[in-house]
Amino acid sequence: MATFDWKRHFSALADAVEQLREGSEVTLLSLSAEHSEFIRFNQAKVRQIGSVLQGKLTLRLIDGARQAYSTMTVAGRLDADLDEAAQALAMLRESLRDAPEDPHLLFGQSPWSQSTQRTGCLPDPQALVRTVAERARGLDFVGFYAGGAISRGFASSTGSRGWYEVDNFNFSWSLYDRSGRAIKSEYAGDAWDDAVFAHKLEEAASRLPILARTPRVLTPGRYRTYLAPSALGELIAMVAYEGFSARQQATSRSALYKLHTGEAAFDPRVTLTEDLDLGITPGFNADGYLRESVPLVANGRGAERLTDARSAREYGLTPNGAIAEEATSSLAMNGGDLHAGDVLAALDTGLYVGNLWYVNFSDRMHCRMTGMTRFATFWVENGRIVAPVEAMRFDDSLYRLLGDQLERLDAEPELLLNDSTWGERATGGMKLPGALAKSFELTL
Repeated sequence: MATFDWKRHFSALADAVEQLREGSEVTLLSLSAEHSEFIRFNQAKVRQIGSVLQGKLTLRLIDGARQAYSTMTVAGRLDADLDEAAQALAMLRESLRDAPEDPHLLFGQSPWSQSTQRTGCLPDPQALVRTVAERARGLDFVGFYAGGAISRGFASSTGSRGWYEVDNFNFSWSLYDRSGRAIKSEYAGDAWDDAVFAHKLEEAASRLPILARTPRVLTPGRYRTYLAPSALGELIAMVAYEGFSARQQATSRSALYKLHTGEAAFDPRVTLTEDLDLGITPGFNADGYLRESVPLVANGRGAERLTDARSAREYGLTPNGAIAEEATSSLAMNGGDLHAGDVLAALDTGLYVGNLWYVNFSDRMHCRMTGMTRFATFWVENGRIVAPVEAMRFDDSLYRLLGDQLERLDAEPELLLNDSTWGERATGGMKLPGALAKSFELTL
């Protein structure tokens, strides 16, 4: 598809806005834009298809210790967008006259320049439609594809400029059998390969006959379990949203508070890092700081925290480029020695959990979570999948699962891109292994 030059457009807007400043004013501009293709499938046929070109500009005006924001949709026409930005700037200037000073205001003032532009190999939408129709013929295939260019920009009148633009895709689908049970799969990255898609689809389809078997009924209790990367990702994502936050740690509200105080620990093999080298999220934030890779868990022990500018100012810390929510956006977990072909043999007898859903905290301070097993949960005996397992509720602590119950980790962690399209396609994600646990607690 033809692409719009968001970088040039944003640079021109930033230059023009800087010229509109008055006195000691400082302006910070952030752009969030995309040019994406979306395709929704049902029974391997297209049910909805479309292309989205959109951009959102946030203008931040700072004068002394006072600040104000305005966010607007950019139309892609420089004259119209500049006119709207000028009106927003005038409105913000007027609002600052009566605004109180912000005691926690802090922003980057050292000039820097950073640019990341990565062109991917994405499938042509029409070719993808044909591929799905051919490969999924005869299957009850339901899926959603989102792919294209995602752009993020930052510019400050103190001399900082940042640009991040990447092509990537995220395709998730489910194969249903007549019972209504399903197997969910996903394929994400920046280099589409028909052969990889075909392999993932064939692998899922090969397990469909198992879904037709009589489900194994389990009683509540603890079971030896393998959590696939997607399943482990649901648990990690729950704690990663605020668990490593400097703000939440300082107010004792983090689910990982005891990890950071040393009252609790994971297995020494567990190492988690906010890893900017994955390249799946911008290397700068909206406060004008370059982001850093941050060790969060080292050898099972709490290490550093994610600290944004406001937390740094309030609690006397040093900002490390964290986003405002102080959530992870590029989390990487070290792998172990369990190779993909050996998973079932290593599990021997127990649960293979492909996905989890409706995850929430049942005891935040003990990092205990509850939720449901979902697609592709199987009972395994002697290293062979023998039956599906109906959805069951679990309730267990991550301190247990990644602590004394952790047996092995996958040798090759899997990249799980953030598939959120709420308002816009998200950047970021996680790179996680699957985990073999000695026990996983099912409650009903």
